[in-house]
Amino acid sequence: MLSYTGGLVLFAALLHASWNALLHGNRDRFLSMTWMSVAIAAIATLIIPFTPLPAAAAWPYIGASGLVHIGYNASLVRAYRRGDLAQAYPIARGSSPLLVTLGAALFAHEAIGPLRAVGIAMISGGIIAIALEAGRVSRAGVLAALTTGATIALYTVIDGVGVRLSGGEALAYTAWMFLFYWLMPVLFVAMRGLPALWAPIRATPMAVGSSLAGGLVSIAAYGIVIWAMQSGAMGTVSALRETSVVFAVLIGRVFLGEAVSGKRWLACVVVAGGAVCLGL
Repeated sequence: MLSYTGGLVLFAALLHASWNALLHGNRDRFLSMTWMSVAIAAIATLIIPFTPLPAAAAWPYIGASGLVHIGYNASLVRAYRRGDLAQAYPIARGSSPLLVTLGAALFAHEAIGPLRAVGIAMISGGIIAIALEAGRVSRAGVLAALTTGATIALYTVIDGVGVRLSGGEALAYTAWMFLFYWLMPVLFVAMRGLPALWAPIRATPMAVGSSLAGGLVSIAAYGIVIWAMQSGAMGTVSALRETSVVFAVLIGRVFLGEAVSGKRWLACVVVAGGAVCLGL
């Protein structure tokens, strides 16, 4: 599990941290997330005609996951408005393996052994340390990030079960689920109007381009995760993916100029170490 597949999931973690940095680096994150979603949905639309239909049992999960992903997108934008990347990302991503592991135990009967219990404790401790560090994270920021973590856990468990019911059609499952991302531009236009969506193409083409690129990176990152969950334990795959918290802090420091204290570095390393324990 931790050789070929694990390496791919770790690569997905790097991709995930990268597109989150692109999102956080744009001033209008709702607009950026919308254009990311357009790219994701467009790729999904192109893929669907060339893939078999997933098995009938997977369709309720595809629908549920697609809708939860839209909620996740909105929650992520809100979290990034209230905290920097090195704060919001570790809390949101670090909290999800705990919930995924519990959800997998309840709904997929995956066992939680002693090493996983240690991993859960490490992740919890790391998250608390990040949240309480010198009072630099507001209560609203912590709540927004934890809400995002809950949506991550929810769609991960849904997809972990759903892809196993898809008849081996992980690509088709992923494409049909990502088709729901067409709802993001609909939501954006409903809230801000069509001109607000199209005007940035001329005004800030680089920002729109980076958002579209982020969408392509995002679909690759999560596509790898869904593929891995066909045979790997959901908690394990989720935990390995969440080692991206270390990548995110590094990207935030190097490319976004965010200050990172020694305590936050240590807390992020503890979170990543706990995720690795869950993945062993």
